[in-house]
Amino acid sequence: MANDSLWLAKKYPVLKPWDIDTLVQEFQRQDLDANKGLPQRKLFDAVKLVEPQREYDEVRNALKKISLSRPDMVDQDEFVEVIAILRQGDKSGGSGVGNAARAFEGITSERAYERRTILKSEQNTSSAHTINEDEREEFTNHINLALAGDSDIGYRLPINPHTMQLFDEARDGLILSKLINYSMPDTIDERVLNRGKRLSPFQITENNNVAINSAKAIGCSVVNIGSQDLAEGREHLVLGLVWQIIKKGLLANINIKLHPELYRLLEDGETLEDFLKLPPDMILLRWFNYHLAAAGWHRRVSNFSSDIKDSENYTVLLSQLVPTECTRAPLHERDLGERAEQMLQNADRIGCRRYVSPKTVVNGNPKLNLAFVAHLFYTHPCLEPLEDTGEHAELDDYLFHDQYDREARAFALWLNSLNVDPFVNYLFEDIKDGIVLLQAFDTIFPGSVNWKKVNTRRPLMRFKQIENTNMAVDLGQAHNFSLVGIQGADLTDGVPTLVLAVVWQLMRANILQTLASLSSHGQRVTDQDMVQWANRVAQTGGQAQPIRSFSDPALASGRFLLDVLNGMKPGVVDPQLVTPGRSDEDMKQNAKYAISIARKLGATIFLLPEDIVEVKPKMILTFIGSLMAIHHT
Repeated sequence: MANDSLWLAKKYPVLKPWDIDTLVQEFQRQDLDANKGLPQRKLFDAVKLVEPQREYDEVRNALKKISLSRPDMVDQDEFVEVIAILRQGDKSGGSGVGNAARAFEGITSERAYERRTILKSEQNTSSAHTINEDEREEFTNHINLALAGDSDIGYRLPINPHTMQLFDEARDGLILSKLINYSMPDTIDERVLNRGKRLSPFQITENNNVAINSAKAIGCSVVNIGSQDLAEGREHLVLGLVWQIIKKGLLANINIKLHPELYRLLEDGETLEDFLKLPPDMILLRWFNYHLAAAGWHRRVSNFSSDIKDSENYTVLLSQLVPTECTRAPLHERDLGERAEQMLQNADRIGCRRYVSPKTVVNGNPKLNLAFVAHLFYTHPCLEPLEDTGEHAELDDYLFHDQYDREARAFALWLNSLNVDPFVNYLFEDIKDGIVLLQAFDTIFPGSVNWKKVNTRRPLMRFKQIENTNMAVDLGQAHNFSLVGIQGADLTDGVPTLVLAVVWQLMRANILQTLASLSSHGQRVTDQDMVQWANRVAQTGGQAQPIRSFSDPALASGRFLLDVLNGMKPGVVDPQLVTPGRSDEDMKQNAKYAISIARKLGATIFLLPEDIVEVKPKMILTFIGSLMAIHHT
């Protein structure tokens, strides 16, 4: 040890040999793995034993300056190097509590620090990404509350909301996967997740595949996010993904199936169909204004930033929702910060002081204020139940005719995976001007769209929209789509069956084109080719009988798809978790298991368990096509 200490002392002059002896002894007392490595997650606690004054972000920043010999593991020399970097910072006046907050990588000036900007340089390029500390703090608080007591990760909570710890805890995909299931229950079959305090890099990649592909399946935009980005704790990407997941959960309650009383928000002359085309955040603003009007207040809100900064509209909303607990007294306070605090004290009385602070209200942070209002709606919607038979009749008629909802959802998610702009929320509405469809054609068949002839300046008059959708129909015909009787006007009018027919053929062309590009001969792949491939792979992975087509009733049990997955990667399916698939519940459990395993393997899957149980041929083709694609790569 003496020789090691002398060598390390020469390497790190800021440390004395006896300092190094102490550090080595302390390191060796830690819970190390078989290769004498310390899990990165435990580094801060180990450092605190020898440097009690250190802050989390200070240690994190020091670690970022080191190239670890093993992912997520710190060996003895690297531990000593971290301490040396911290001590060197002390000598140059760059450490301690005051500078711990500056532990964002690459901060070069006070101005950059105030903007909370992370600067990253790679070779000859550089980029800057802003991390909003208020958002990081509130999103961390949300995770702590949502996942407290979880049997797999409860011991890792609470995460300190005032540090960058969130980004380190999110590296292994477990917290993100759990958050997805909290926001959108049953999205992930958690039986496929790799658990434990020490996961291998491969297990972490599998978990991150599950998280990313499941986030994509609930409608999050993950175009530039890969499993390695999460494993490396890329702050701006992780924070953006966390917000999208939280937002999906908050806005999921703004649903007329869950809250039929939302019917009350229809304006004069507005149809239910037109109302439901509004994105959830716009419906939330409509709800806010409904209560402001009911309170006789003269103002209205059109956003979650400038219109709420002075807390007046919030004060009136709270007093209208729960007048026995929330008064309008804050309106008499002239200081905006103090007024916001008094308003939030009202919110606290009804259990709703979450997501915002006086600072984020006055600054008009749109994400945090949207979250605050969504939480108010969730806890205190305060809309009168429907009583009139006419109201019920229109609503029941809409829900009865909503048979296209599942396919439309899957197709919208697929379009969004192509990075179309704008984001598709409501399929039949958002493709009516043809621009999204033309973007999809140009992605699948590069160069097929002459953009000089496309009307792109929104909003478009109806005849301009039809010019675009006619162009989409012409392109479909040029690529041998079956479009008999379909005209551009049908797409602009949002005729459900015809819109679904066009988008399905686009999606199918995308799958078949991908498979052809991956095959050794480059020839066009047919449905029957896909069936034969699935049968061959399933034969090596299990006991299920071959299928004849993607409408084969045997697919309902989910066992055939599990055999395909097990054939792709032997052992990936735990036979003890597979049910006989005889009852509806058994079949659904197998389907959920198959979908989550497919995502774990890296497949992009948009179908739901119900699509498998009900044997929806189109959806099952997309499932097998995605598996084929990752198998060939």
